[in-house]
Amino acid sequence: MAHPSGEGQRGLLVHADAVDACLALPQNRKVDLVYIDPPYGVGATMSARTRKGEARGRKKADSGPDAYDDAMQADDLAAMVARAAGAIRERMAPHAALFIHMDQRAIHETKIACDRVLGRGAFAGEIVWEPGNGARGRGVPTTHQTILIYARRASDRAKLRWDSTSPLLREPFAETSLAMHFKKRDAEGRQYRDRTINGKTYRYYADEGRRLGSVWTDIPAMSANTPILKEGTGYPTQKPLRLLERIVLAASAPGDTVADFMCGSGTTLIAAARHGRGFIGGDASKVAIKTTSARLDAEGIAYERLTSSRKAALPK
Repeated sequence: MAHPSGEGQRGLLVHADAVDACLALPQNRKVDLVYIDPPYGVGATMSARTRKGEARGRKKADSGPDAYDDAMQADDLAAMVARAAGAIRERMAPHAALFIHMDQRAIHETKIACDRVLGRGAFAGEIVWEPGNGARGRGVPTTHQTILIYARRASDRAKLRWDSTSPLLREPFAETSLAMHFKKRDAEGRQYRDRTINGKTYRYYADEGRRLGSVWTDIPAMSANTPILKEGTGYPTQKPLRLLERIVLAASAPGDTVADFMCGSGTTLIAAARHGRGFIGGDASKVAIKTTSARLDAEGIAYERLTSSRKAALPK
């Protein structure tokens, strides 16, 4: 029996770029959420690190293999991402969202290019991720990254999922808000406030927090001197697991299929599997596929290697 989404499916991993990976999927296979983290156009070849404890995600060094070339100009990079987005759209379910993670180097060109391919009306919003590392140097600070969010088409934008009930999608109320608004307590001692909206009264509990907004400042980057460094694989520009878990929980449901066609170190696939989602991963980089495979194997996550039309499946 064919499963159009993630339920009943093993994970898939294909060594191919985003366009070829989409073409390699079974014709009826649809995905419920897509996240991609393309190159940023830093002007260098990005290399992996082979030993823990070394600096990760920086420009080419002699301690590890080349992972991918990141020397494209902004317009060329934006065109590449837009082509990928066009292919990905054909694999998206009507309710699916596409998250495109970029930094300041090519975000504006990418937004314009994707608007042309997907339609301006398909743009749903953006997330600003501020890892909190602080600015380097004395110039204009460029410390945040941007995640564009698109629906499959403009007509599908109202169908997008956004579940803010998970603790990962909530944040504490400010102390001033607690003091001003949450003045009542129930029989169990929990602080709450009642609000009447359109004639209906709703109760909000202080300990449940509020919905997280579009600026995320509570997740440090992998390069930060924090306990999340233990997640490090040595793959450049690896993103924190917590960041991808938040996206997966917000925009998909258990049993869905989550796809990352530029999967890098495989963090998206790990987040999907840990939360009961199927996954599809693809990357043109051999180093990325090997890194992802090793990570999935280490966690005992079942998956298949899929052969694309232009890339042979790596031996398992």
